Amino acid sequence: MIGTLINTAAILIGGTVGLLFGSRIPERVQSTVIAGMGLFVFAVGVQMFLKTQNYLIVLGALVFGALLGEWWRIEDGLHNIGAFLERRFARDDSEEGSDRFIRGFLTASLLFCIGPLAILGSIQDGLTGDFSLIAVKSVIDGFASIAFASTLGLGVLFSALPIFIYQGAISLLAVQLSSVVTDPMMAEMTATGGVLLMGVALSGMLEIKKIRVGNFLPALAVAPLIVWIVSLFK
Repeated sequence: MIGTLINTAAILIGGTVGLLFGSRIPERVQSTVIAGMGLFVFAVGVQMFLKTQNYLIVLGALVFGALLGEWWRIEDGLHNIGAFLERRFARDDSEEGSDRFIRGFLTASLLFCIGPLAILGSIQDGLTGDFSLIAVKSVIDGFASIAFASTLGLGVLFSALPIFIYQGAISLLAVQLSSVVTDPMMAEMTATGGVLLMGVALSGMLEIKKIRVGNFLPALAVAPLIVWIVSLFK
């Protein structure tokens, strides 16, 4: 849990710095920085995806994960949380300000939750107390939150809440997960997370195509399940 607290603090500090000093950064510089980070995130997603040992498993995880996500309306749930926090804390009552808050909350939440460091780091922290991986992720998230908050506003700051819940839950369940998740399962989970990262880059950062990436989150759990089912027939 120490790693989760450090990661949460890094996002809060970075987001605050971005809010306080973001207005001093020219808009064209902000948009260029966000685009550069979007390209970087997309590249990381590609690298993660290439770790797959079976492309069809990733495809199946995405399809079934999307069906579950649409059924559970995960994206709408995140949107509603963002809207509630915006009404409670944001001072900009315009429609544009509301959309900006929600987009910042969604983009930052998805980006900070998805990825091998969030999963592997939280498991390592929970099992051994070694939070070195989460510390690396905290540095990345901290710098990212500065750029995001300067462009996307207050919503980025509140993304620390789902990060704390998500990574804290993984850490608390680390012992149980370690006895179930194998290396092949982790490989496909990482590859699936890579595809979702590419979706975050294209949708929330580069704004090329609107993708309801939040509804694909169940795919991260479906991927290792498919690996387990396939292993039964070998």
